[in-house]
Amino acid sequence: MSEGQSVEEVVREWREAAGRADLVLLDGFHALKHALRFGADVRMALADDPAAVRALAAELAPDVEADVARLVRRAGLKELLPRVHPTGVAALAVRPDRAAALAGLGRMPRSAPVVVLDNPRNLGNVGAVVRLAAGFGATGVVTRGDLDPWHPNVVRAGAGLHYATTVERLALDELPPGPLYALDPEGVDIRTLTLPDDALLAFGSERHGISPELRDRADHLVSLPMRPQVSSYNLATSVAMALFHWGGPPAGGQGGEDA
Repeated sequence: MSEGQSVEEVVREWREAAGRADLVLLDGFHALKHALRFGADVRMALADDPAAVRALAAELAPDVEADVARLVRRAGLKELLPRVHPTGVAALAVRPDRAAALAGLGRMPRSAPVVVLDNPRNLGNVGAVVRLAAGFGATGVVTRGDLDPWHPNVVRAGAGLHYATTVERLALDELPPGPLYALDPEGVDIRTLTLPDDALLAFGSERHGISPELRDRADHLVSLPMRPQVSSYNLATSVAMALFHWGGPPAGGQGGEDA
């Protein structure tokens, strides 16, 4: 995308690119910021008010301000997206190579667990888990089932942090190596265990729990502390509890940024 393009040319280029399977929609400034921060190949970015987006980058993400200024172009987002993020910017980035992702997930020894989501149904929950995994420094997030973990709504909920970890959809026999700890109400209390760095931490859906085939494959069944008569935790809450018990990134990091 060149500096001298007209708005019509920019819109035409976006529409041609938006249908490509190898490009991912980054919806909103924070998704764009995180993708750039973690090395994504961002091909184009559009905004209703590019100057406002550049000012936002200067205020919230000076480390990627130059990249945002270079990429962002003016276009009416209402014509291109079903809904426009409040920050008024959207971008398209290259989806990471699957072969490289699988190689990274399978590399041993690992310094952090892999989160396994067994047939998740809620796009927003999956995005929240990706965001958690990135924040905790997990090796990756693997999903089983028909939900695409790179769906635009998942990437939106994950604030672009798919690029800060590894996210893939795998079959049961494709899971990375490592002991499989499956969260199940009948498992042993997680507080009695030490979760190893090479663990696979598997979570089922709130409604159905883990599938019978994954339960059979598990090396350990683990339960989270919960009061009687409480049905379940939200998926992202369960993942956060397990990753916090594992340990997380080294002490001294900074957090608390809004999405």
